[in-house]
Amino acid sequence: MLRRYGHVTTLLALVVVQVPMTLLTGVMLLLSFALGMVFLFPPQTMMVRELAELNRRLVRNWTGIKIEAPYLPPPPPPVPQADGMYRSDRTLYKTPRVPAWNNRWKWLVSDPATWRDEVWLLVDPLVKVGLAPLLLLLPARGLRVYGLWSKKLLDATAASRLAGQVSHLTRTRDLAAGSQAAEMRRIERDLHDGTQARLVAIGMTLGAVEQLVESDPKAAKALLAKARDASSETLTELRRVIRGIHPPVLAERGLADAVRALAMDSPLDVTVDVSLPHRPEPPVEAAVYFAVSELLSNAARHGDARTATVDISASGAGLLVSVSDDGMGGADPGKGSGLAGIERRLAAFDGVLALHSPPGGPTTVSMELPKVLPVPWAQDLSKLPRWKSVTVMVLWATAWCPTFPQGLVAGIFKIFGVEEKTWFLALHLPGPWQWPVILGMIALGVIMHVMAIRIPASHNREKFMAEATPTKPWC
Repeated sequence: MLRRYGHVTTLLALVVVQVPMTLLTGVMLLLSFALGMVFLFPPQTMMVRELAELNRRLVRNWTGIKIEAPYLPPPPPPVPQADGMYRSDRTLYKTPRVPAWNNRWKWLVSDPATWRDEVWLLVDPLVKVGLAPLLLLLPARGLRVYGLWSKKLLDATAASRLAGQVSHLTRTRDLAAGSQAAEMRRIERDLHDGTQARLVAIGMTLGAVEQLVESDPKAAKALLAKARDASSETLTELRRVIRGIHPPVLAERGLADAVRALAMDSPLDVTVDVSLPHRPEPPVEAAVYFAVSELLSNAARHGDARTATVDISASGAGLLVSVSDDGMGGADPGKGSGLAGIERRLAAFDGVLALHSPPGGPTTVSMELPKVLPVPWAQDLSKLPRWKSVTVMVLWATAWCPTFPQGLVAGIFKIFGVEEKTWFLALHLPGPWQWPVILGMIALGVIMHVMAIRIPASHNREKFMAEATPTKPWC
Protein backbone atom coordinates (compact mmCIF):
# COMPACT_ATOMS: atom_id res chain seq x y z
CA MET A 1 0.00 0.00 0.00
CA LEU A 2 2.83 2.40 0.84
CA ARG A 3 4.34 1.68 -2.55
CA ARG A 4 1.03 2.56 -4.22
CA TYR A 5 0.92 5.85 -2.35
CA GLY A 6 4.49 6.49 -3.47
CA HIS A 7 3.39 5.98 -7.08
CA VAL A 8 0.45 8.36 -6.57
CA THR A 9 2.74 10.97 -5.02
CA THR A 10 5.13 10.71 -7.97
CA LEU A 11 2.26 10.97 -10.42
CA LEU A 12 0.84 14.09 -8.81
CA ALA A 13 4.30 15.61 -8.43
CA LEU A 14 4.77 15.41 -12.20
CA VAL A 15 2.10 18.11 -12.49
CA VAL A 16 4.76 20.51 -11.19
CA VAL A 17 6.86 19.62 -14.24
CA GLN A 18 4.02 19.49 -16.75
CA VAL A 19 2.56 22.93 -16.05
CA PRO A 20 5.73 24.95 -16.79
CA MET A 21 6.52 22.63 -19.71
CA THR A 22 3.06 23.34 -21.13
CA LEU A 23 3.81 27.06 -21.00
CA LEU A 24 7.28 26.59 -22.50
CA THR A 25 6.09 24.38 -25.36
CA GLY A 26 3.25 26.77 -26.05
CA VAL A 27 5.70 29.64 -26.46
CA MET A 28 7.98 27.51 -28.67
CA LEU A 29 5.04 26.51 -30.88
CA LEU A 30 3.96 30.12 -31.19
CA LEU A 31 7.46 31.22 -32.17
CA SER A 32 7.79 28.31 -34.62
CA PHE A 33 4.62 28.91 -36.60
CA ALA A 34 3.78 32.57 -35.97
CA LEU A 35 7.25 34.07 -36.28
CA GLY A 36 8.83 31.48 -38.57
CA MET A 37 11.37 30.19 -36.03
CA VAL A 38 10.87 26.63 -37.28
CA PHE A 39 14.14 25.43 -35.76
CA LEU A 40 12.37 25.45 -32.36
CA PHE A 41 9.74 22.91 -33.39
CA PRO A 42 11.86 19.71 -33.47
CA PRO A 43 13.39 20.17 -29.99
CA GLN A 44 9.98 21.13 -28.59
CA THR A 45 8.41 18.02 -30.07
CA MET A 46 11.15 15.71 -28.83
CA MET A 47 10.91 17.23 -25.35
CA VAL A 48 7.18 16.45 -25.20
CA ARG A 49 7.79 12.97 -26.57
CA GLU A 50 10.33 12.27 -23.84
CA LEU A 51 7.80 13.23 -21.17
CA ALA A 52 5.08 11.17 -22.85
CA GLU A 53 7.42 8.17 -23.03
CA LEU A 54 8.20 8.59 -19.33
CA ASN A 55 4.46 8.49 -18.65
CA ARG A 56 4.07 5.31 -20.73
CA ARG A 57 6.92 3.67 -18.84
CA LEU A 58 5.53 4.62 -15.41
CA VAL A 59 2.04 3.39 -16.30
CA ARG A 60 3.47 0.10 -17.57
CA ASN A 61 5.56 -0.42 -14.43
CA TRP A 62 2.82 0.58 -11.99
CA THR A 63 -0.29 -0.94 -13.56
CA GLY A 64 0.90 -3.45 -16.15
CA ILE A 65 -1.00 -1.57 -18.88
CA LYS A 66 1.19 -1.60 -21.96
CA ILE A 67 1.09 1.57 -24.03
CA GLU A 68 2.87 1.31 -27.37
CA ALA A 69 4.69 4.27 -28.86
CA PRO A 70 2.40 5.68 -31.58
CA TYR A 71 4.98 7.53 -33.66
CA LEU A 72 5.44 7.02 -37.36
CA PRO A 73 8.82 5.58 -38.45
CA PRO A 74 11.48 8.24 -39.01
CA PRO A 75 12.41 9.03 -42.60
CA PRO A 76 15.39 7.25 -44.14
CA PRO A 77 18.60 9.23 -44.68
CA PRO A 78 18.81 11.16 -47.96
CA VAL A 79 20.24 9.25 -50.91
CA PRO A 80 22.46 11.08 -53.43
CA GLN A 81 21.46 11.23 -57.07
CA ALA A 82 23.64 10.00 -59.92
CA ASP A 83 25.40 13.38 -60.00
CA GLY A 84 26.12 13.26 -56.25
CA MET A 85 23.60 15.99 -55.37
CA TYR A 86 20.84 15.63 -52.76
CA ARG A 87 17.30 16.66 -53.66
CA SER A 88 14.76 18.20 -51.30
CA ASP A 89 11.55 19.05 -53.16
CA ARG A 90 12.83 21.07 -56.15
CA THR A 91 16.10 22.20 -54.61
CA LEU A 92 19.47 20.45 -54.94
CA TYR A 93 22.10 20.44 -52.20
CA LYS A 94 25.71 19.34 -52.11
CA THR A 95 25.44 17.78 -48.66
CA PRO A 96 22.59 15.75 -47.06
CA ARG A 97 22.33 18.07 -44.05
CA VAL A 98 19.51 20.32 -45.26
CA PRO A 99 17.43 17.55 -46.93
CA ALA A 100 17.76 15.44 -43.76
CA TRP A 101 16.59 18.38 -41.61
CA ASN A 102 13.65 19.08 -43.95
CA ASN A 103 12.60 15.42 -43.93
CA ARG A 104 12.79 15.30 -40.14
CA TRP A 105 10.71 18.47 -39.79
CA LYS A 106 8.04 17.16 -42.17
CA TRP A 107 8.01 13.85 -40.31
CA LEU A 108 7.36 15.54 -36.96
CA VAL A 109 4.74 17.95 -38.32
CA SER A 110 2.78 15.33 -40.26
CA ASP A 111 2.74 12.71 -37.49
CA PRO A 112 -0.69 12.77 -35.74
CA ALA A 113 0.97 11.44 -32.57
CA THR A 114 2.89 14.73 -32.29
CA TRP A 115 -0.33 16.67 -31.81
CA ARG A 116 -1.86 13.99 -29.59
CA ASP A 117 1.13 14.43 -27.30
CA GLU A 118 0.54 18.17 -27.24
CA VAL A 119 -3.12 17.63 -26.29
CA TRP A 120 -2.10 15.12 -23.61
CA LEU A 121 0.39 17.57 -22.12
CA LEU A 122 -2.30 20.25 -21.93
CA VAL A 123 -5.10 18.08 -20.50
CA ASP A 124 -3.20 15.58 -18.35
CA PRO A 125 -2.64 17.89 -15.35
CA LEU A 126 -6.39 18.55 -15.20
CA VAL A 127 -7.10 14.79 -15.34
CA LYS A 128 -4.67 14.15 -12.49
CA VAL A 129 -6.30 16.84 -10.35
CA GLY A 130 -9.76 15.44 -11.13
CA LEU A 131 -8.65 11.91 -10.18
CA ALA A 132 -6.83 13.07 -7.04
CA PRO A 133 -9.63 11.94 -4.61
CA LEU A 134 -9.75 8.48 -6.16
CA LEU A 135 -5.95 8.27 -6.29
CA LEU A 136 -5.67 9.15 -2.60
CA LEU A 137 -8.60 7.03 -1.33
CA LEU A 138 -8.06 3.98 -3.57
CA PRO A 139 -4.56 4.30 -5.07
CA ALA A 140 -4.56 0.96 -6.91
CA ARG A 141 -7.86 1.63 -8.63
CA GLY A 142 -7.01 5.26 -9.26
CA LEU A 143 -3.75 4.31 -10.94
CA ARG A 144 -5.64 1.81 -13.07
CA VAL A 145 -8.15 4.41 -14.21
CA TYR A 146 -5.32 6.84 -14.96
CA GLY A 147 -3.52 4.12 -16.92
CA LEU A 148 -6.61 3.55 -19.07
CA TRP A 149 -6.87 7.29 -19.71
CA SER A 150 -3.19 7.44 -20.73
CA LYS A 151 -3.61 4.44 -23.01
CA LYS A 152 -6.60 6.10 -24.67
CA LEU A 153 -4.59 9.16 -25.66
CA LEU A 154 -1.00 7.94 -25.89
CA ASP A 155 -1.36 4.44 -27.32
CA ALA A 156 -0.50 3.52 -30.90
CA THR A 157 -3.23 3.90 -33.51
CA ALA A 158 -4.05 1.55 -36.36
CA ALA A 159 -2.36 3.95 -38.79
CA SER A 160 0.88 4.13 -36.78
CA ARG A 161 0.96 0.35 -36.33
CA LEU A 162 0.42 -0.11 -40.07
CA ALA A 163 3.16 2.39 -40.89
CA GLY A 164 5.52 0.61 -38.50
CA GLN A 165 4.71 -2.73 -40.07
CA VAL A 166 5.30 -1.35 -43.56
CA SER A 167 8.67 0.06 -42.47
CA HIS A 168 9.59 -3.22 -40.81
CA LEU A 169 8.54 -5.24 -43.85
CA THR A 170 10.60 -2.96 -46.07
CA ARG A 171 13.70 -3.54 -43.97
CA THR A 172 12.97 -7.27 -43.82
CA ARG A 173 12.48 -7.40 -47.58
CA ASP A 174 15.82 -5.67 -48.14
CA LEU A 175 17.54 -8.11 -45.76
CA ALA A 176 15.88 -11.10 -47.40
CA ALA A 177 16.79 -9.83 -50.87
CA GLY A 178 20.39 -9.30 -49.79
CA SER A 179 20.54 -12.76 -48.23
CA GLN A 180 19.06 -14.33 -51.37
CA ALA A 181 21.53 -12.47 -53.58
CA ALA A 182 24.44 -13.66 -51.43
CA GLU A 183 23.12 -17.21 -51.62
CA MET A 184 22.84 -17.04 -55.39
CA ARG A 185 26.42 -15.73 -55.63
CA ARG A 186 27.60 -18.61 -53.45
CA ILE A 187 25.82 -21.18 -55.64
CA GLU A 188 27.21 -19.54 -58.78
CA ARG A 189 30.72 -19.60 -57.29
CA ASP A 190 30.41 -23.25 -56.30
CA LEU A 191 29.20 -24.24 -59.76
CA HIS A 192 31.85 -22.14 -61.51
CA ASP A 193 34.81 -23.19 -59.42
CA GLY A 194 33.83 -26.82 -58.91
CA THR A 195 31.26 -28.43 -61.17
CA GLN A 196 31.95 -26.36 -64.26
CA ALA A 197 35.70 -26.94 -64.05
CA ARG A 198 35.17 -30.69 -63.67
CA LEU A 199 32.81 -30.81 -66.68
CA VAL A 200 35.33 -28.91 -68.81
CA ALA A 201 38.03 -31.37 -67.78
CA ILE A 202 35.76 -34.33 -68.68
CA GLY A 203 35.07 -32.77 -72.09
CA MET A 204 38.80 -32.34 -72.77
CA THR A 205 39.45 -35.92 -71.67
CA LEU A 206 36.78 -37.27 -74.02
CA GLY A 207 38.30 -35.20 -76.86
CA ALA A 208 41.65 -36.86 -76.24
CA VAL A 209 39.94 -40.26 -76.21
CA GLU A 210 38.54 -39.57 -79.70
CA GLN A 211 42.06 -38.95 -80.99
CA LEU A 212 43.58 -42.01 -79.31
CA VAL A 213 40.81 -44.59 -79.72
CA GLU A 214 42.29 -45.95 -83.00
CA SER A 215 45.98 -45.21 -82.64
CA ASP A 216 46.43 -46.15 -78.94
CA PRO A 217 43.37 -48.03 -77.58
CA LYS A 218 45.12 -48.77 -74.28
CA ALA A 219 45.72 -45.06 -73.55
CA ALA A 220 42.16 -44.26 -74.64
CA LYS A 221 40.83 -46.84 -72.19
CA ALA A 222 42.86 -45.30 -69.38
CA LEU A 223 41.49 -41.86 -70.20
CA LEU A 224 37.93 -43.23 -70.21
CA ALA A 225 38.47 -44.62 -66.73
CA LYS A 226 39.76 -41.22 -65.65
CA ALA A 227 36.69 -39.53 -67.19
CA ARG A 228 34.43 -41.99 -65.36
CA ASP A 229 36.05 -41.11 -62.00
CA ALA A 230 35.76 -37.41 -62.81
CA SER A 231 32.07 -37.78 -63.62
CA SER A 232 31.50 -39.52 -60.27
CA GLU A 233 33.26 -36.68 -58.47
CA THR A 234 31.18 -34.16 -60.44
CA LEU A 235 27.97 -35.94 -59.42
CA THR A 236 29.06 -35.78 -55.77
CA GLU A 237 29.81 -32.09 -56.19
CA LEU A 238 26.36 -31.46 -57.71
CA ARG A 239 24.66 -33.31 -54.88
CA ARG A 240 26.55 -31.16 -52.38
CA VAL A 241 25.41 -28.00 -54.18
CA ILE A 242 21.81 -29.28 -54.20
CA ARG A 243 21.98 -29.99 -50.47
CA GLY A 244 23.24 -26.45 -50.01
CA ILE A 245 20.15 -25.11 -51.80
CA HIS A 246 17.55 -27.26 -49.99
CA PRO A 247 18.43 -30.69 -48.56
CA PRO A 248 16.02 -33.45 -49.69
CA VAL A 249 15.83 -34.86 -46.15
CA LEU A 250 14.53 -31.49 -44.93
CA ALA A 251 11.70 -31.47 -47.47
CA GLU A 252 10.82 -35.13 -47.00
CA ARG A 253 11.23 -35.73 -43.26
CA GLY A 254 11.15 -32.32 -41.61
CA LEU A 255 13.40 -30.22 -39.41
CA ALA A 256 14.01 -32.75 -36.62
CA ASP A 257 15.35 -35.54 -38.86
CA ALA A 258 17.26 -33.06 -41.04
CA VAL A 259 19.12 -31.66 -38.01
CA ARG A 260 19.84 -35.19 -36.76
CA ALA A 261 21.26 -36.05 -40.20
CA LEU A 262 23.33 -32.89 -40.02
CA ALA A 263 24.65 -33.96 -36.60
CA MET A 264 25.65 -37.37 -37.97
CA ASP A 265 27.68 -35.75 -40.78
CA SER A 266 29.37 -33.29 -38.41
CA PRO A 267 32.90 -34.02 -37.16
CA LEU A 268 31.67 -33.05 -33.67
CA ASP A 269 29.90 -35.24 -31.17
CA VAL A 270 26.50 -33.54 -31.46
CA THR A 271 23.50 -34.12 -29.17
CA VAL A 272 20.17 -33.14 -30.70
CA ASP A 273 16.97 -32.55 -28.75
CA VAL A 274 13.94 -31.49 -30.80
CA SER A 275 10.54 -31.01 -29.17
CA LEU A 276 8.02 -29.48 -31.56
CA PRO A 277 4.26 -30.14 -31.41
CA HIS A 278 3.83 -28.99 -35.02
CA ARG A 279 6.00 -28.83 -38.08
CA PRO A 280 6.97 -25.27 -39.09
CA GLU A 281 6.46 -23.89 -42.56
CA PRO A 282 9.14 -24.93 -45.11
CA PRO A 283 10.83 -21.48 -45.25
CA VAL A 284 11.13 -21.46 -41.45
CA GLU A 285 12.56 -24.98 -41.45
CA ALA A 286 15.12 -23.97 -44.08
CA ALA A 287 16.20 -20.89 -42.12
CA VAL A 288 16.68 -22.88 -38.91
CA TYR A 289 18.41 -25.77 -40.68
CA PHE A 290 21.00 -23.58 -42.38
CA ALA A 291 21.52 -21.56 -39.20
CA VAL A 292 22.29 -24.73 -37.22
CA SER A 293 24.50 -25.99 -40.07
CA GLU A 294 26.49 -22.75 -40.08
CA LEU A 295 26.91 -22.77 -36.29
CA LEU A 296 28.11 -26.39 -36.17
CA SER A 297 30.51 -25.66 -39.02
CA ASN A 298 31.88 -22.62 -37.16
CA ALA A 299 32.30 -24.65 -33.98
CA ALA A 300 34.31 -27.29 -35.83
CA ARG A 301 36.43 -25.01 -38.02
CA HIS A 302 37.02 -21.94 -35.85
CA GLY A 303 36.20 -22.97 -32.30
CA ASP A 304 38.20 -26.21 -32.00
CA ALA A 305 35.13 -27.73 -30.36
CA ARG A 306 34.69 -31.45 -29.74
CA THR A 307 31.08 -31.62 -28.60
CA ALA A 308 27.96 -29.59 -29.34
CA THR A 309 24.33 -29.54 -28.26
CA VAL A 310 21.36 -28.49 -30.40
CA ASP A 311 18.05 -27.83 -28.67
CA ILE A 312 14.92 -26.92 -30.67
CA SER A 313 11.65 -26.32 -28.82
CA ALA A 314 8.40 -24.37 -28.98
CA SER A 315 7.16 -21.56 -26.79
CA GLY A 316 3.53 -21.04 -27.75
CA ALA A 317 3.70 -19.95 -31.36
CA GLY A 318 7.41 -19.14 -31.08
CA LEU A 319 10.31 -21.36 -32.12
CA LEU A 320 13.36 -21.45 -29.83
CA VAL A 321 16.72 -22.77 -31.02
CA SER A 322 19.89 -23.09 -28.94
CA VAL A 323 23.28 -24.31 -30.20
CA SER A 324 26.10 -24.74 -27.67
CA ASP A 325 29.65 -26.03 -28.09
CA ASP A 326 32.69 -26.54 -25.86
CA GLY A 327 35.04 -24.62 -28.14
CA MET A 328 37.46 -21.85 -27.25
CA GLY A 329 34.82 -19.09 -27.56
CA GLY A 330 35.52 -15.54 -28.60
CA ALA A 331 33.04 -15.58 -31.50
CA ASP A 332 32.44 -12.12 -32.97
CA PRO A 333 29.73 -11.32 -35.59
CA GLY A 334 31.98 -8.60 -37.00
CA LYS A 335 34.80 -10.99 -37.91
CA GLY A 336 33.07 -12.83 -40.73
CA SER A 337 31.97 -15.80 -38.62
CA GLY A 338 28.72 -16.22 -40.56
CA LEU A 339 26.57 -14.86 -37.73
CA ALA A 340 25.60 -11.83 -39.79
CA GLY A 341 24.23 -14.13 -42.50
CA ILE A 342 22.26 -16.07 -39.88
CA GLU A 343 20.78 -12.82 -38.58
CA ARG A 344 19.71 -11.91 -42.10
CA ARG A 345 17.98 -15.27 -42.48
CA LEU A 346 16.17 -14.88 -39.16
CA ALA A 347 15.17 -11.27 -39.86
CA ALA A 348 12.81 -12.45 -42.59
CA PHE A 349 10.70 -14.03 -39.80
CA ASP A 350 11.20 -11.29 -37.16
CA GLY A 351 13.73 -13.62 -35.55
CA VAL A 352 16.48 -12.51 -33.19
CA LEU A 353 19.87 -13.99 -32.30
CA ALA A 354 21.70 -13.77 -28.97
CA LEU A 355 25.38 -14.76 -28.64
CA HIS A 356 27.29 -15.66 -25.47
CA SER A 357 30.89 -16.56 -26.32
CA PRO A 358 33.44 -15.48 -23.70
CA PRO A 359 37.15 -16.11 -24.42
CA GLY A 360 37.90 -19.70 -23.50
CA GLY A 361 34.33 -20.79 -24.17
CA PRO A 362 31.83 -22.24 -24.13
CA THR A 363 29.82 -20.66 -26.92
CA THR A 364 26.02 -20.53 -26.84
CA VAL A 365 23.90 -19.09 -29.62
CA SER A 366 20.18 -18.64 -28.89
CA MET A 367 17.68 -17.88 -31.64
CA GLU A 368 14.00 -17.05 -31.37
CA LEU A 369 11.47 -16.87 -34.20
CA PRO A 370 8.16 -15.54 -32.86
CA LYS A 371 4.76 -16.58 -34.20
CA VAL A 372 5.99 -19.11 -36.75
CA LEU A 373 4.25 -22.20 -35.36
CA PRO A 374 0.54 -22.89 -35.86
CA VAL A 375 -1.53 -22.40 -32.70
CA PRO A 376 -5.15 -23.58 -32.26
CA TRP A 377 -6.30 -20.24 -30.91
CA ALA A 378 -4.38 -18.07 -33.35
CA GLN A 379 -7.31 -15.64 -33.47
CA ASP A 380 -5.73 -13.85 -30.47
CA LEU A 381 -8.42 -14.67 -27.96
CA SER A 382 -6.28 -13.03 -25.27
CA LYS A 383 -7.44 -9.63 -26.47
CA LEU A 384 -10.81 -8.53 -25.15
CA PRO A 385 -13.38 -7.32 -27.68
CA ARG A 386 -13.86 -3.59 -27.73
CA TRP A 387 -17.29 -3.65 -26.02
CA LYS A 388 -15.93 -5.79 -23.20
CA SER A 389 -12.94 -3.50 -22.75
CA VAL A 390 -15.20 -0.43 -22.57
CA THR A 391 -17.53 -2.19 -20.11
CA VAL A 392 -14.66 -3.18 -17.81
CA MET A 393 -13.20 0.32 -17.95
CA VAL A 394 -16.57 1.92 -17.08
CA LEU A 395 -17.11 -0.54 -14.22
CA TRP A 396 -13.71 0.13 -12.68
CA ALA A 397 -14.15 3.88 -13.13
CA THR A 398 -17.57 4.06 -11.43
CA ALA A 399 -17.84 1.09 -9.03
CA TRP A 400 -16.07 2.99 -6.27
CA CYS A 401 -18.87 5.56 -6.03
CA PRO A 402 -21.76 3.33 -4.81
CA THR A 403 -19.40 1.11 -2.79
CA PHE A 404 -17.70 3.77 -0.70
CA PRO A 405 -19.12 7.34 -0.65
CA GLN A 406 -22.74 6.37 -1.25
CA GLY A 407 -22.53 3.07 0.65
CA LEU A 408 -19.91 2.53 3.38
CA VAL A 409 -19.27 6.20 4.21
CA ALA A 410 -23.01 6.98 4.31
CA GLY A 411 -23.51 3.95 6.58
CA ILE A 412 -20.80 5.17 8.96
CA PHE A 413 -22.44 8.62 9.06
CA LYS A 414 -25.78 6.94 9.79
CA ILE A 415 -24.36 4.76 12.60
CA PHE A 416 -22.58 7.61 14.38
CA GLY A 417 -25.39 10.11 13.82
CA VAL A 418 -23.35 12.57 11.82
CA GLU A 419 -25.68 15.36 10.74
CA GLU A 420 -23.67 16.29 7.63
CA LYS A 421 -25.55 14.99 4.57
CA THR A 422 -23.52 16.63 1.78
CA TRP A 423 -23.90 14.61 -1.41
CA PHE A 424 -24.80 11.26 0.19
CA LEU A 425 -28.01 10.28 -1.57
CA ALA A 426 -29.38 7.93 1.12
CA LEU A 427 -29.13 10.53 3.92
CA HIS A 428 -31.48 12.86 2.04
CA LEU A 429 -34.26 10.24 1.95
CA PRO A 430 -36.87 9.59 4.68
CA GLY A 431 -35.60 7.53 7.63
CA PRO A 432 -37.17 4.15 6.72
CA TRP A 433 -35.58 4.30 3.27
CA GLN A 434 -32.06 5.22 4.29
CA TRP A 435 -30.69 1.82 5.34
CA PRO A 436 -32.21 -0.06 2.36
CA VAL A 437 -30.66 2.46 -0.02
CA ILE A 438 -27.29 2.29 1.76
CA LEU A 439 -27.23 -1.50 1.63
CA GLY A 440 -28.42 -1.41 -1.98
CA MET A 441 -25.59 0.97 -2.89
CA ILE A 442 -23.02 -1.34 -1.27
CA ALA A 443 -24.50 -4.35 -3.07
CA LEU A 444 -24.49 -2.47 -6.39
CA GLY A 445 -20.84 -1.51 -5.95
CA VAL A 446 -19.83 -5.06 -5.04
CA ILE A 447 -21.67 -6.44 -8.08
CA MET A 448 -19.92 -3.91 -10.33
CA HIS A 449 -16.54 -4.92 -8.88
CA VAL A 450 -17.31 -8.60 -9.40
CA MET A 451 -18.35 -7.99 -13.01
CA ALA A 452 -15.21 -5.96 -13.71
CA ILE A 453 -13.12 -8.92 -12.50
CA ARG A 454 -15.29 -11.67 -13.96
CA ILE A 455 -15.46 -10.44 -17.57
CA PRO A 456 -11.67 -10.66 -18.23
CA ALA A 457 -11.46 -13.85 -16.14
CA SER A 458 -14.16 -15.54 -18.23
CA HIS A 459 -12.42 -14.46 -21.42
CA ASN A 460 -9.09 -15.85 -20.23
CA ARG A 461 -10.78 -19.12 -19.27
CA GLU A 462 -12.15 -19.41 -22.82
CA LYS A 463 -8.62 -18.88 -24.13
CA PHE A 464 -7.24 -21.55 -21.77
CA MET A 465 -9.90 -24.08 -22.78
CA ALA A 466 -9.22 -23.40 -26.46
CA GLU A 467 -5.49 -23.84 -25.90
CA ALA A 468 -5.97 -27.05 -23.89
CA THR A 469 -8.33 -28.65 -26.44
CA PRO A 470 -6.39 -31.30 -28.39
CA THR A 471 -6.18 -30.69 -32.10
CA LYS A 472 -5.03 -32.66 -35.09
CA PRO A 473 -1.29 -32.31 -35.79
CA TRP A 474 -0.40 -29.76 -38.43
CA CYS A 475 1.29 -31.09 -41.48
